Amino acid sequence: MTPKKAYNFAKKNGPSEELRIIVCKSPVFAYRYAKEVDKCPRDDTREAACKNSEYAYKYALDVDKDSREDTREAACKSPQFAYFYALNIDKKPMEDTREAACKDPQYAYFYAKYVDKCPRDDTREAACNNSFYAYKYALNVDKKPREDTRETACMDIDCAYRYARDVDQKPRKDTRKAACKDPEYAYAYAKNVDKGFHEDTWEAVKGTEYEKEYNYSLNQIEKEKIV
Repeated sequence: MTPKKAYNFAKKNGPSEELRIIVCKSPVFAYRYAKEVDKCPRDDTREAACKNSEYAYKYALDVDKDSREDTREAACKSPQFAYFYALNIDKKPMEDTREAACKDPQYAYFYAKYVDKCPRDDTREAACNNSFYAYKYALNVDKKPREDTRETACMDIDCAYRYARDVDQKPRKDTRKAACKDPEYAYAYAKNVDKGFHEDTWEAVKGTEYEKEYNYSLNQIEKEKIV
């Protein structure tokens, strides 16, 4: 009998040791058996669930309804479920969940924003392995510009533009240079960051479909200044 069949049989007929042994060969069905058949935690179903980070987390959340070293350790094999464990079960930061979350830029950023609720060197460093999350970290965690987050953001044209617009809130040579690698972003940079003409943005849009929009937008800006 497969774990799935054993689980379905137990769901209809009630728990038994024989069926529990079978379902414990699968983390998902060990978790579901504990939650829906036993309706209580047990060492054997928990141990089986802990062979998979997702089901270790779900076991802690839905069956134990509490944190434990073994479920946390299993969850921490995944940055995603380490973060979820910290957010929804521990409901506080801990070194092991943070360290695990920091193996992925996305979850390092989420951990900093929603669990630590403050910036830290380790979460920032991890977020800075990805341009988008470096930008998001600067915007929503640091809530100010920094050289390290800007440098990483500038590795991506869109993130460089966003960083200038939303974090620096002013033009800089490095963000403009990055934006000018694409005429669309050069135009957006001129319109929304420089808010005026700059030789670099003009050179980037000249001869492209954005040249006409560039001229029109800058003319409108100048008219508004006069008014």
